[in-house]
Amino acid sequence: MKLMIVGATGLVGRHVMDLALAHDAVDQVIAPVRRPLAAHPKLVAPHVDFEELPADAGWWQVDAVVCALGTTMRIAGSREAFARVDHDYPLAVARLAHAHGARTYVLNSALGADPDSRFFYNRTKGALERDLQGIAFESLTFVRPGLIGGQRDEIRLGERLATVLLNIAGPLLPRQWRINPATNIAQALLDAAIDPRSGVSSIGSADLA
Repeated sequence: MKLMIVGATGLVGRHVMDLALAHDAVDQVIAPVRRPLAAHPKLVAPHVDFEELPADAGWWQVDAVVCALGTTMRIAGSREAFARVDHDYPLAVARLAHAHGARTYVLNSALGADPDSRFFYNRTKGALERDLQGIAFESLTFVRPGLIGGQRDEIRLGERLATVLLNIAGPLLPRQWRINPATNIAQALLDAAIDPRSGVSSIGSADLA
């Protein structure tokens, strides 16, 4: 199969790509990126501007898409910029991939995603889930982790503090509130792309702990 990974340079996306490149069922990985990736015989990594995606590029012709694209409010700098990265870009990718024949889309979403949430982050994630359901994918899966565990390139002080606290309290917490290792999330994303379920489905944080 041909698999597209969006957000391949991020914490979860890197793990998805490593797993995909090593998987016998994946013949080729397409990873549109803004900065270069290390070469691999199975990897095609076109340099793109997500503000102006090339609608007629041949590499859109894939069987499935895994989207792990996302940012933070601090990095984005504003709600508008955050929404572009976490809503508009994944939706644009979905529409173009579907138009070129992709049948499966798997999204790394978030615990609490809800278009009616009073929290902007959850509302943005929920709006993306809602809008993706307007595209006629044969299989659409939302993976909804809570706090993601792993080593990021950028420092997120609040996330680090929460990780320390949850590591201490983890055994006492319900599974849905425990840390979700990035490797577990990546495996769930890849599994949903390789062995897709018909229709819309979700994988919650309790299954990722």
